[in-house]
Amino acid sequence: MNSTRLLFSLLAALAMNVTMAELQAEGPPIAIAVHGGAGTIERGQMSEEREASIRAALTAAVEAGQAILAEGGSSLGAVAAAVRILEDAPEFNAGRGAVLTAEGRVELDASVMVGDTLDAGAVASVRGVRHPIDAARHVMEDSPHVMLVGLGAEQFAQAAGLEFKDEDWFITDFRAEQLRSIQESQSRGETQLSESWFSTVGAVAIDSHGNLAAATSTGGMSNKRFGRVGDSPIIGAGTYADNRSCAVSATGHGEYFIRHVVAYDICARMRYSDISLEESADIVINQVLNEAGGDGGVIAIDNQGRVTMPFNTAGMYRAAIHADGRLEVGIYDDETE
Repeated sequence: MNSTRLLFSLLAALAMNVTMAELQAEGPPIAIAVHGGAGTIERGQMSEEREASIRAALTAAVEAGQAILAEGGSSLGAVAAAVRILEDAPEFNAGRGAVLTAEGRVELDASVMVGDTLDAGAVASVRGVRHPIDAARHVMEDSPHVMLVGLGAEQFAQAAGLEFKDEDWFITDFRAEQLRSIQESQSRGETQLSESWFSTVGAVAIDSHGNLAAATSTGGMSNKRFGRVGDSPIIGAGTYADNRSCAVSATGHGEYFIRHVVAYDICARMRYSDISLEESADIVINQVLNEAGGDGGVIAIDNQGRVTMPFNTAGMYRAAIHADGRLEVGIYDDETE
């Protein structure tokens, strides 16, 4: 081989290596979003300290999930890690700090779903499980079922070695006072919605393999009776993930989200109507739900790493780390980053 041909061969090899490195560096996008509930959340209604603690918890959750994604971890691992942080944060209605039933107890619901296989797991009306999202994940990974409820779900969680806490550990002064106020209003014959915001928590993510996942966890509705279960543990209503379209975690008045299969509807409209995630989510939240009288919102991410977080209420606790690395944290409806 003469010197000219050798030079061209070396340049071609170098160009190929650079191109491959660039492709590997780009790879599928990674991104994550979390929420801590939607509803009547208006400026001036909470102290600066409470607002700061809420923003800090949302930031900690989204950054914990992002750290897993950045290391090549799975979207399932990322959403589970984010939700665990929110379940431990007493500012939100999930895990510690969850709302109380009419009997003054804590009953928790959670679900997870992955977009590559459509595998899903959920638990409902469980007591004492510190991280219901872990119980939902074990149902998905270690059982042939999708949903377990009540005592059976608790026994399953115990057999899986999950952490349990005494019920008093979950109860905060804020939730105890909330229940007292609601029940006093009812005793006076007043009609009062159980709460003015729906502080379910959730997360959605896409990992470096292009796989989507969604997770949702909640204490449900304050003063609930008769084993009421909302949309959070119901696959298709409060949680859905499909690599062909998007991943969704919802927060709102659960009965409406169940009736309109909100999470699935957003993904299905993308697939069958060939519209963007942003347009699909906007139609469902701001048209379908509004017309039905349902309040709430969603966080959603598509298979290209694009995030949208629409809501039809005064505010929604939310945070995202977008595919470009930009951090977004918001509470009110007029916040943009």
